[in-house]
Amino acid sequence: MKPLSSLHAALLDLGRGGLRWLTNWWRIVHLGAVILVLAVSPSSYRRERWPVLARHLYLATAPVLLWFTVLSALLGLVLIRIVVVTALSYGLSQYAVDMVVRVLVLELIPLAAALFVALRITIPQGAELIALRQQGAFDACKAQGRDVLHWLVLPRALAGMFSVFMLAALSCVVALVLAYLNIYGFNPWAIGSYTRMVGHVFNPVVTLIFTFKTLFFALTVALIPLASSLYDPPDPERRASSELRSLVRMFLALLVIELISLMGNYY
Repeated sequence: MKPLSSLHAALLDLGRGGLRWLTNWWRIVHLGAVILVLAVSPSSYRRERWPVLARHLYLATAPVLLWFTVLSALLGLVLIRIVVVTALSYGLSQYAVDMVVRVLVLELIPLAAALFVALRITIPQGAELIALRQQGAFDACKAQGRDVLHWLVLPRALAGMFSVFMLAALSCVVALVLAYLNIYGFNPWAIGSYTRMVGHVFNPVVTLIFTFKTLFFALTVALIPLASSLYDPPDPERRASSELRSLVRMFLALLVIELISLMGNYY
């Protein structure tokens, strides 16, 4: 009887764990759907709400924009140089631009921007929401007749997403400029052929995949910390394990999105 009882207990634990796993992901998906609906609703940008949203957009982007751009430019410069020198040594210089654009611009920069925003912006925003929740700010907001999602969650979610897009867009432009300077120098005669090669890489399918990948990266890093702060228990003793689970969910989601984009680009 003991082996059967232990097996039954193990199956129950497995079932509870699977149910919690599905529940957590359902909450994240549901919150994402609600945030997307609120984001396209004109009522979210009324005059009284716009200052709060603008402040979060600024605080989530302006302080880190220069630092991330400089850091990505330095790392990109090293990677571009390695790719160019390797291509020249094997007599494949005509493929240098293609490799740089595909490796650096399409794959590494959006992922790096998402991870950077998660560590510097959205995870601290989740901790800030937990503090507000513990201090009674949610109840105070409801007492004033204000929706918590509109006033406290939506500005932070949009700020995280906006920061990912801005960092990725600016860093991609800088990487393309650096790639041109490394390959052709300061000669303007190759701009036409260079833009044609970049345009050949960014065909409609690849551009669509790149856009959706960046969008889902932004949604992932913006929503998972906020969902954790909204739905997980605020008990400080369990907070460390909750944050760890949130990080695991985030990295897992980013990995799945990256794998799907790779399959779409190269298969």
